[in-house]
Amino acid sequence: MPHSLIAPHGGTLVNPMVDAARAEEIKRASRDWPSLDLTPRQLCDIELLLNGGFSPLAGFLGKADYERVLAEMRLADGTLWPMPIMLDVDDDLAARLSPGSYLALRDAEGVMLAALQVSDVWQADLEQEAQTVFGTTNREHPAVNHLLGATKPWYVGGRLEGLTLPHHYDYQTLRLTPAELRDRFARRGWRRVAAFQTRNPMHRAHLELTVRAAKQVEANLLINPVVGMTKPGDVDHYTRVRAYQAIMDRYPDNTAELALLPLAMRLGGPREAVWHAIIRKNY
Repeated sequence: MPHSLIAPHGGTLVNPMVDAARAEEIKRASRDWPSLDLTPRQLCDIELLLNGGFSPLAGFLGKADYERVLAEMRLADGTLWPMPIMLDVDDDLAARLSPGSYLALRDAEGVMLAALQVSDVWQADLEQEAQTVFGTTNREHPAVNHLLGATKPWYVGGRLEGLTLPHHYDYQTLRLTPAELRDRFARRGWRRVAAFQTRNPMHRAHLELTVRAAKQVEANLLINPVVGMTKPGDVDHYTRVRAYQAIMDRYPDNTAELALLPLAMRLGGPREAVWHAIIRKNY
């Protein structure tokens, strides 16, 4: 449906999902491939890679993209991108991978979500990554603690071919892809949308803030809370979503939309702010 919404980052929404015939081909071939069960953080990342939320990324970053993202907040082709989206693996798996080989990526139940065509396998300086991206190597920062304490020693970059998105059993009607949400906005005739990022329950001041922001730029509202991974001590997402649903009735009819974002936050200061803006631009 033609619409006048802002273009996705990089110009088009990436769609790495394959058709049924290619999916069957991948499943047959994958019997001979190495396989990786993804961590909760990796599941969040792959969902946003497969649904277009991380456009223009078509997979996990290779070495050239990774190094330029750290140094300049840009991909190798010059496109603005502030946050490294990496697939980390252990020594044993890294030894079985090389450029051109394939890796089957699975959820915790063994369901194959995507095939990764490997472009690079390398060991990065994680201390340097922490200092560059987060401005610190202090492990009291949750993302630094994860990077330096839980990240496996090898990075694998490459293009994804998607078979299915990660499955969620909760709030399914609120889990819209960027393409689905854009289509919904277009059908309603929304031309300009202001997105609100939150990882906590909203209160009255948030309501006032969002209403004023929408009026100021003559926009409709997207309330887009993170329900992937936030930080230790945050209110659980089931409670938060009930709070968001309750506050939506306070907005005038057909002015605001609630949709959930399956993001693993990094809490990365200015880089994170730019990253969130790009993701919301895609949605």
